[in-house]
Amino acid sequence: MPFSNKFSNTEPEMNKTPKSLSSLKTPKHPLSHSNSHDTPAWFKWAMSEKPSSNFLQVEGCQIHYLLWDGPKEEDREGSILFVHGGAAHSHWWSFLAPFFTNNFRVAALDLSGMGDSGRREEYSAEMRATEINSVINDANLGKNTYVIGHSFGGLMTAKFAKKYGRKISGILIVDSPIRPPREHAKRKHPRQRGKRYYSDFASAVARFRLMPEQDCSNDFLISHIAQHSVVETPEGWTWKFDEGAMHARRFKEPYHQYLKDAKCKVGLVYGEKSSLLDQKTVTFMRSLMPEGSPVISIPEAQHHLLLDQPMAFISVTRLILQNWKAKFKF
Repeated sequence: MPFSNKFSNTEPEMNKTPKSLSSLKTPKHPLSHSNSHDTPAWFKWAMSEKPSSNFLQVEGCQIHYLLWDGPKEEDREGSILFVHGGAAHSHWWSFLAPFFTNNFRVAALDLSGMGDSGRREEYSAEMRATEINSVINDANLGKNTYVIGHSFGGLMTAKFAKKYGRKISGILIVDSPIRPPREHAKRKHPRQRGKRYYSDFASAVARFRLMPEQDCSNDFLISHIAQHSVVETPEGWTWKFDEGAMHARRFKEPYHQYLKDAKCKVGLVYGEKSSLLDQKTVTFMRSLMPEGSPVISIPEAQHHLLLDQPMAFISVTRLILQNWKAKFKF
C-alpha cells in the first residue's frame, strides 16, 4: 500500500477515511470551525468529553491520571496512555484524547513532580518507567496498550519500553530528541530557573510560556494548557511542577540504548520545523528502530506539534495505530 511520510494539517474527514482507517470507528462530533475569533467547535466537543480523575500510590508518591473509558472491552481495539513533556501535565492531552475513545480506552498521567502528582526527593527515568507501568495496571489498560510520549515524555517512554515493553503493543515517540552519546554530551542544556510567584490566577496564567519557545496561533490551546499549569500556594500562584523534577541529570541517561533495546513496536512522529529534531537526529533515531518502523514528519509543525498542528497529529497517530494492528510495514 503506498504511504507518504508527511501529512498536512487538515482536520480528519470523519466520513471519508483512508482505506487503512476504514475500520476505525469515528466519533460523532462537529469538526467545522466557528468564526476565526471563536473557540473551534472540535475543541468545545473534546472538552465536553470529561475524563475521570484518578490517583494511586507508586513507591511512596501519589500519581494522578485522567481516564476516558472508551468502548466496552469486547469492542475495544486496545488502549492508549499519553505521557506529557517536561514540566507539563496530563491536560496537554485532554483535547486530543476524545478523538480516540470510540476505539480505545485512553489515559493520560502526570509524572511525579509535575501536574497533580506528588513530589519525590529523587527523580529518575527508572522510577518514571515504573509510574507508567503502574498507571497501565491501575487503569486496566491491558496488554494491547500503546504508550505515546511527547518530548521529555518520549524519553521516559523509551526507558519504559526497554524495561516493560513486552507487556504492551508499542510506543510512539513524539518529537523527543535522542542523539548519539558524544553529541549529546557536547550540547549545552537549559539552566533551571527559580520559580516565580504571582498575586492572582490571571497574572500567573498570563505569564505562561512554551519551552522551548515557539509561535502558536491556537491561542485557545495555550490558554487551556496555562490554566492547568498553575496552583495556589501560601506564597502566591505559581507553576505546578517541582523544580527538582527537571534536574540536569536527566540528560545523562543512555536514551539511545533504551530505544534500541525497546521490546515492542516503535514509531516516531516529529515536527518538520522542530527546533529539537534535525534530520541528522531523525536519521540516527531511525537507525535504532526496527526496520519498517513508522518515522513521520508533520509539515509546518514545530516541537509542540500537539498545539500548533493538533488535527494532523490526530490523523497521523490514528493511521499508525491502525496499520500496526493490520501489521502493515511503513
